[in-house]
Amino acid sequence: MQKTSISESVIRRLPRYYRFLSALERIGQERISSKELASQLGLTASQIRQDLNCFGEFGQQGYGYNISALRKQLKIIIGLEKKRSAIIVGAGNLGKVIAANIDFESFGFCLSGIFDIDHEICGKEIAGFTVKHMSELLSFCQREKPFVAVLCIPQEAAQETADTLIALGIKGFWNFSHCDLNADPEITQVENVHLGDSLMMLSYRVTKNNK
Repeated sequence: MQKTSISESVIRRLPRYYRFLSALERIGQERISSKELASQLGLTASQIRQDLNCFGEFGQQGYGYNISALRKQLKIIIGLEKKRSAIIVGAGNLGKVIAANIDFESFGFCLSGIFDIDHEICGKEIAGFTVKHMSELLSFCQREKPFVAVLCIPQEAAQETADTLIALGIKGFWNFSHCDLNADPEITQVENVHLGDSLMMLSYRVTKNNK
């Protein structure tokens, strides 16, 4: 049974575990020890055991982890089998890239609509979807009841748009709008994505290693 008060750092490691186990399963490996898993992921065996124990007892002493069984359990824990409805708000360059290149169903979601405020973009097709105008958002949400929204809009419009979407029933945001959204975590979950932060981290590391 899943324990309460699981730290954010543990949660953020789950996708790494799932991705790595999926790769091992594809090549036919059947089991792995926490020590071997730790070596591959740059963690400690103790850390991995502690992380997984937050969600249940998965390994066996002297055997390790059954890769297929653990991957399936992680899939359930992360919610990848849910296929919740998602919409993209903002059909500019980034929105187009995300729509065309992200396999939403592999990550627990099913893309159901794309919206923009620009009349020149609306009506065009992206990744098999006809871009709808934001004026259609209310009727669409009432009809389709999307669960999450991907925000690819300017930061000055992000909070107001998010507030509107929360009122329409959106429960989560994948936010690329270069600002941190304010939302009640008891109602709405937010994953703020700052691509520039990642690039700055790379800048720091290469600078540190090449002084």
